Amino acid sequence: MSNICAGIGRGQMQVLPDRVEQRRKNNQFYRKQLSEIDGITFQTELDGDFKSNYWLTSIIVNPAKTGGVTREDLRLALENANIESRPLWKPMHLQPVFAQNPFYGDGTSEKLFENGLCIPSGSILTESDLGKVVEVIQQMCNR
Repeated sequence: MSNICAGIGRGQMQVLPDRVEQRRKNNQFYRKQLSEIDGITFQTELDGDFKSNYWLTSIIVNPAKTGGVTREDLRLALENANIESRPLWKPMHLQPVFAQNPFYGDGTSEKLFENGLCIPSGSILTESDLGKVVEVIQQMCNR
């Protein structure tokens, strides 16, 4: 590692607790604002022994409960509002380079990829920024 990279990393360590706290606040904002929408769920900490940094907030969209609104519908609506979001990561076994490799699973990763959406979570987002994300999602799910 170069001296420059080490210096940048060291500087970032000094503000890391603040960044984590802001990410956790973003996650709580989304949870509170979207709690009334049936069919949108969040991943949660298992119990008091675990504390997520919620560096990335993602939602799971259940079209059977959202009136047919899918993860992709929400992604496109956010995109049309100039808000970047993305599906959860594509499982490795579905990527062409690994198509010939053996896979052992129960379908969970496929369901998460199909229904999961990563929404804006950055430490510099304002409450107004977060509110715009919520507004688009609410408009889509409450039509």
